[in-house]
Amino acid sequence: MRQFYTATLERHTKFSGTFATEPFETAWSSEAIFFVRIETFTGSGSKPDETESVDARVQISADGIHWIDEETAFEPLHSCGDYFVRVKHFGGWLRLLGHVNGTAEMTIHLVLKE
Repeated sequence: MRQFYTATLERHTKFSGTFATEPFETAWSSEAIFFVRIETFTGSGSKPDETESVDARVQISADGIHWIDEETAFEPLHSCGDYFVRVKHFGGWLRLLGHVNGTAEMTIHLVLKE
């Protein structure tokens, strides 16, 4: 049986401006999926205006301190809902780096599998 683990990196967290999730050690796994749930855009609920959005990209690290963009990124997210990206060949640590135009409440999970 394959091993897997789901880490909740953020739960119902309000973000505004630039953000980074907590680094997560992933060296034992060979596959990763980041799940992002945008619950609300503050001020407009589930229907954001055209200026509200979330941009996020995957970063990798050898030591959990110094970060490099991995090239996997979410398309700009303009509405509430569930989104994901898959990552392979990522080394020892993963995190998401992003920017919110406006304010968004989000939950972010990292699912790892070997």
